[in-house]
Formats: sequence, structure tokens, C-alpha cells
Amino acid sequence: MMNKNAIKNLLVHRMKANSLFLPFYLLALLLLVSCAKMGQPDGGWFDETPPKVVGATPGDGATKVNQKKINIYFDEFIKLDNPSEKVVVSPPQLEVPEIKGGGKRISISLVDSLKPNTTYTIDFSDAISDNNEGNPMGNYTYSFSTGAAIDTMEVSGHVLESENLEPVKGILVGLYADHADSAFRTKPMLRVSRTDSRGRFVIKGVAPGSYRIYALQDQDGDYKFSQKSEKIAFSHDIIVPSCKPDVRQDTTWVDSLHIKSIDQVDYTHFFPDNIVLRAFTEPLTDRFFLKAERQKANSFTLFFSYGDSILPQIKGLNFDAGNAFLVEASEKKDTITYWLKDTALVNQDTLLMDITYRMTDSTGVLVNKTDSAQEILSKEPYAKRMKEQEKELAAWTKKQEKKKKKGEPYDSVMEVKPLDVQLSVSSQFDPDQNVIFSFPTPLAKVDTAAIHLYAKHDTLWYRAPMEFLPLENRKYELRGEWRPDIEYSLEVDSAAFEDIYGLASKPIKQGFKVNSLDTYGTLLVNITSLHDQPLLVQLLDSQDKMVKQVKAVNGVAEFYYLKPQKYYMRLIVDRNDNGVWDTGDYDKDQQAEEVYYYPEEIECKAKWDLTESWDPTARELSRQKPGAITKQKPDKEKKVKNQNAQRAAKLGIQYIPKM
Repeated sequence: MMNKNAIKNLLVHRMKANSLFLPFYLLALLLLVSCAKMGQPDGGWFDETPPKVVGATPGDGATKVNQKKINIYFDEFIKLDNPSEKVVVSPPQLEVPEIKGGGKRISISLVDSLKPNTTYTIDFSDAISDNNEGNPMGNYTYSFSTGAAIDTMEVSGHVLESENLEPVKGILVGLYADHADSAFRTKPMLRVSRTDSRGRFVIKGVAPGSYRIYALQDQDGDYKFSQKSEKIAFSHDIIVPSCKPDVRQDTTWVDSLHIKSIDQVDYTHFFPDNIVLRAFTEPLTDRFFLKAERQKANSFTLFFSYGDSILPQIKGLNFDAGNAFLVEASEKKDTITYWLKDTALVNQDTLLMDITYRMTDSTGVLVNKTDSAQEILSKEPYAKRMKEQEKELAAWTKKQEKKKKKGEPYDSVMEVKPLDVQLSVSSQFDPDQNVIFSFPTPLAKVDTAAIHLYAKHDTLWYRAPMEFLPLENRKYELRGEWRPDIEYSLEVDSAAFEDIYGLASKPIKQGFKVNSLDTYGTLLVNITSLHDQPLLVQLLDSQDKMVKQVKAVNGVAEFYYLKPQKYYMRLIVDRNDNGVWDTGDYDKDQQAEEVYYYPEEIECKAKWDLTESWDPTARELSRQKPGAITKQKPDKEKKVKNQNAQRAAKLGIQYIPKM
């Protein structure tokens, strides 16, 4: 194969030999030269202009409208992103409107009858962009009125989770002209909006007047609070919309680094614009039976939707229930476990019983109900358990026979499995910790005389004071006077614990050392407001999980033995002083307990004593929670992609955007 230079020389030679074919040779030479330097053709500059509305029927802002079919026209082909979630029609439509985008048009068909003398708004949020490059149009709202005038007032604010001040995304926020508490339950909202990823809402097309405002996670689409499972927020503040002329600075950017211009822009400032609603879900107090389970042969569990101080009554149909159980209830008494005390009953695969319990009737009152002839089957049948035991015995026997043949020590009787005891203690121990004992089955015997705690001073071991106290179900706590830099030895004799089936514990020996004070820091928080209420102050980790909690005493929260790391802080106004955050109840006119976040990160260092002053009410709630621990992150703002700047940089030329 000839190379390109050889071909070139040949063509030149032939051109000299025969001038008749000179044009042909010149063309071939040019083609050859051009082929020697091939490249990807450039597509030219990208369109960075967002779509624009060029018309609408009825016109945007039109009055005396009586048609339910709306068309909005654009100067280029557009696409409409997720209209079912992003587009909000107000007043709310009980029948879902049909919203379609195609070509250069968006069409909306309203199904509900039009209300007289009413302003309608269709808020598209950021759902509209051009079809080719995806340039966003920005937030766009279309409006019209069935009356002679159009309402233009707006109210705005944020919806936050009451418990942790997380922004609530996608919840409805609505206004009522009816100020009665019953309106929220009996009437649909008058005007609505939906929160964005920052929890922010703007309700548009509001008429002059006074209103109450609510938020609703509407599960059934009726625009009113009709189910206890719906997340809500309410306020007794009366909303009176107003406005005034104002000026703001608008910054136009060439790219992420260069400012194109900073302009003073006149606009109408609508009030109120700082409403904060704290959303919560009411406790689901309706009580009904969920299910029965018997995962282990020695117990079964009844699950209810809500607790009751009166426990269920069991009547055995194929067994005597008189003294058959040891009953264990959860803290909320919504989960009841029945431990079978009789081994013969444990081996019975099917328990047939009548279960009598209290449930909520249609009027909301607890009434007795009996589920007759309930069959509760063991997930571990007796035959299967016996087969597994036989298999285990055969393996053990084979192992002992091998030892016997080799002349090694062997056992003639298989040892009974001991009671499993779990301890929450490691080799390094904090001075404010205690040791937790956990057991798989209820205990019949606890011999505290068989539990010994020793402390090492110099080279000698001394008995250390301790307490052994029961906690919730099958858990116990060993408390000691833990001293920094001291080694401890926890020793438990065999058979110190015995369960209701006769299984006894093995000897336990666990050594640990309490860390030096030099490894910890101290934090004192002076709370400068809310002194007249019970306050819980929590330190949080980077995942918004509680690390420590203390009660503020005389406005001071004291945290000791803090490991060196970065913390965040939350305060709960514990109105009922029960040590936990409690949700609200609309019918009782009860808001969820207030929560505040310290807006800054707190860094704790070893051997440091840190003091902070904090007024939880000084900063508005929507700006309190640090972004680092906020899980509901704002959606990425849709922007023009600046593809032309990227193209110019690739070509090595200067990009001058259109002014």
C-alpha cells in the first residue's frame, strides 16, 4: 500500500505529464490534503434561552372567564415535568384536572364546576423547560378570574417537622376564610399550595380578608383533615394578607464565577412571608387487634394497634390457661408476650384459645370483643425440634467416641446448654455508663450474692459497691461508683441466674477500665429563654441521632464525659415533663411539643470545658437546623447548562453571552 506522500508525488508527476487532466488532479490533491486532517464537525452554539409564554386562552390575568379549557402557548417546543406532583390548581379541585404538555402548548381541562367571583391560579413551579436543551422557564403561575376582578395577594412561609425541624416536602398548605376549628375537618381548603424541597410554600391569588392556615398530607384527596393518619399542621394566628412596594437586588451570572450584572428591581412585597407551620401526625389511638405470632415454641405474642391498661384475657380451649403464662407487656402495652411456663405446653404445636380484649368501636369508645377459637401455631414444630436435637446428639456422640478411641478424656453425658447472658460492657468504660444484663427468657431466680464487683487500687483488688436492678423486660442494670483510671473486674458465679425452664448461667468474668478524665470534655449550656418550662437538651451526632440527654436545671444544661468530636444540639420543651418528645392532637387543640436546634456545630475537645449561651427563640425556626444534619436536602435548582461557555473553552475561544 502506498503512503500519502507517495500518492502526492505521483499525482504531481502525472500533472506535469498530461496537462489535459489538470483539473482532475487538482481535485484529487485537495481531497487528499483535506483527508489528512479530519475532525468532528462543530454543531455551533447551543440555545440557552428559556421558553417564553406568547399567549393563552383565556388570557393570563383574564376576568369574567366561564370556560374550563385553558391553553397556554410558548415560543418553542416545551416539555412538562411530572405535572401530577408539581402543578397545583387553586381553589383545590376535587376532580383531578387533565394537564398535558405537547409541542408549543400546555392544555388544562378543569373538571369541577367553576365558582363565581373566584380567582383561579395554576402554579407550574419549575415543571416547564424547553424540549431541546432543557432550559428551565423558572417558576410560572397562570391565573384568571370568574368575576370582574382578579385577586393578587400572596402568603408564604415554611412547613417543618415538629420533632426535628426537617423541611416537609410536598405537603398541601391551605387557607380557610372560616375561622372555626371545625372547618378543617368539614370543608375543603379555600386556596392551596404545595411545599417544595425546602419546605417552602407560596399561596397565590388570595383575596383581601382574614384567614386561618393549615398544612395537610392529604391521603384521600378531599382537601380536609379526615383521617388521623394524615400529617397536619395548624395555627391559631389570623392571616391578613397585605403588600407594599419594595426593591431587591437581582444578580445575573455569566457562569458560576462571573457576574454579568447586579440590578435594582422594583417589586411588590407580599405579607406575611415568614409563616412557620410545625407538622405532626397524631397518635393513632384507635385500638384493634393486628395479629398473633408464635416464632418460638415457648412463647406467643399478640400485637395491637394501640396499648391498653387492661391486658387481654386468654381462655384455653385445648389447654388450661389458669396458670400457664408469664405475661410480658411492652412499654406502650400494644405488644403482649405470653411465656409458656409448662414444658408440655411448649411441646404442643397448636394452641386453641378465645382472646378477649378491648377495641375501639365506631363511636371511638373502647368495648370488649372476643375472637373465638383462635389457632396459634408454632413456627418451630415439636417434630422438627426433636429431629434437630437428635442430629445434635448424634454429632456430639460421634465426637466423644473419637476421643475415646484416641485415649483422650471424653464425656459420657451431654452437657445441658447454659442460659445465655449478654453483657453491654467493653474493655474501655465511660464513668457515666452502667452494665446492662440481657436474657433471652424470663428469669425465675436472681442470686445477687453471686455477683461480685472488684476494683483495683495499686496492685490489690478490693470489693467495690454496686446495685443490681431490674429494668424493662428481661433486662437488668448493674450500677457502680465508677472511678476514672480504675480497673474493675466483674465476676458472676455459676447458676447466679436461672430461667423459668430451669436453664442456669455459666460463670462470667469480665474486666474493664474506666477511662481517664483527660479523655473527655465538658459542655455547659446557658439557656437564656423558656425558663418557666421543663426543658430537655440533647446532644446529637452527625446523623441527627441523640448521644446524650439532660434536663436543664435553672436554665443550665450540663454535659459531662463528652468524647472529643463534633456535636449538634436540640432542645425539647417537655410540657408534660415525661422525658420524651410528644406529638400533638388537633381535637384537643394541642400542638406537638416545641423543638429548637442550636444553629451551629459544637466541637468538643479533650480536657476542655466549654460554655455556650443559647436563646432558642432568637432565630426563626426555618433557619435553625444546621444543613449538615438536615436530611431533606433542597432539590438541585434547574439552571441553564452554560453549554456555550464549555464549548468556547474546548475551542479555545472567548465566549461572549448575549446581553
